[in-house]
Amino acid sequence: MITADQALVGRDALLAATGHHPYARHALWRDQEARGWRRDGAVGWLLPPEQGPAGGALGAADPAVDVFAGLLADGTLHAGQWLHLPRTSPDELAGRLTVARLDEWDFLWTTTPPPPQAEQERVVRLIETDHPALAALIEESFPTTTSRPGDHRIVDWYGIRDGDRLVACGADRSRGDIGFLAGLTVAPDRRGHGLGAALTAGMTRALFARYDHVALGVYTANVGAIRLYHRLGFTGTERRSSVHLG
Repeated sequence: MITADQALVGRDALLAATGHHPYARHALWRDQEARGWRRDGAVGWLLPPEQGPAGGALGAADPAVDVFAGLLADGTLHAGQWLHLPRTSPDELAGRLTVARLDEWDFLWTTTPPPPQAEQERVVRLIETDHPALAALIEESFPTTTSRPGDHRIVDWYGIRDGDRLVACGADRSRGDIGFLAGLTVAPDRRGHGLGAALTAGMTRALFARYDHVALGVYTANVGAIRLYHRLGFTGTERRSSVHLG
């Protein structure tokens, strides 16, 4: 249970507590009530079930893990749910949270459109009739992504075609008041020719028509993608650990 002197109620209170951090602006949906807390340099929150992860935190990892461990012990959280935490090592979680899976990733953001990239003008918004081609491309090139046609979190799909063939795609999964790119992928036989840069740049410029920040998530081990995103201006960085509770 979160005690009253730690309580933060509502998106505005949580954003103020985090200094309106871009990650909090993305994670905390508009028009949805969130409840949270502040403790020893950490600010955390719980989210309604339909929003995906059960909760998240910014700031110091250790007090955040302590609070979530207490919420797991009292039955507020349970096995099978996800938490998005500040970067946390397996050793720091041992004996406190039962971890079925731990993913390390970086939340990157930019406040300016990227420099022009060759062929970015080929990026187009896709429609429902493109969903079979999207599904086939994703299965071939990025089968581990959670962004799929029909996902209610996705606002729009974008892609690059070569004739009748879809060779690159990405999802606009914006929420809160941050534009967000997800599921970016290029057909395996078309990689190394700048399509990833073109897709990212074209989508980012499209989202800047509606948002003052655009962000994306990338696994920390994917150093090639991180290098590309840095080159395109995604230099704001929040290091994250996603915990699947066991």
